[in-house]
Amino acid sequence: MQVLYTAQAIAVGDGRNGEVRSSDGVIDEQLSTPKELGGPGGDKTNPEQLFAAGYAACFHSALKVAARQAKVHVGETSVTAKVDLGPNSAGGFQLAVELATHIPGVEQAVAEQLVAAAHRICPYSNATRGNIEVALTTTV
Repeated sequence: MQVLYTAQAIAVGDGRNGEVRSSDGVIDEQLSTPKELGGPGGDKTNPEQLFAAGYAACFHSALKVAARQAKVHVGETSVTAKVDLGPNSAGGFQLAVELATHIPGVEQAVAEQLVAAAHRICPYSNATRGNIEVALTTTV
């Protein structure tokens, strides 16, 4: 693979109750285990929220690329990522993702074609394909 960009982050402290920082200092976040997982919750983030934010942004960018490639004008679009965490059969944990894409102003069939193309383009989709369940919904 020809590397175009490398992101680097470090996690320190107590894992889900620690801190994450990017090498350039842009991200510097305190983490807290959600109440649903037995933690204190509160106003700190967690790995699933960070993954959801990254996947939503990346997929949204891929959607814009797909629209340009298809020469389809899209207006104000959005992608909402929902990341679920649950136990797996091996005694560990697994993720599942739902991506809800909203593309107003185009026909439903066109919107679904753009989402399918974005799913082929997006590096997060390519990394997760075959590893975790990713459900796609599209509204216009």
